[in-house]
Amino acid sequence: MRELETDGVVHRKDFGEIPPRVEYSLTPLGKTLEPMLVSMEQWGLSVEKKRRSRKSS
Repeated sequence: MRELETDGVVHRKDFGEIPPRVEYSLTPLGKTLEPMLVSMEQWGLSVEKKRRSRKSS
C-alpha cells in the first residue's frame, strides 16, 4: 500500500488514533485503473463459476 501511495495511486488518511486506524481511497490517477479492475473482477467471477460447475458435476 505504501508503494501505491508513493506512486500516487491511493491516498492514505491516518486518523492518529489508538488502536491505529487508517483509510485508503483512490486518487484520480487510481480511478483510471477502474476499467482494468472491473475486467479482473469479471474474469475472477467467471473462473469461480467454472470451478463450481466442475465440482457439482
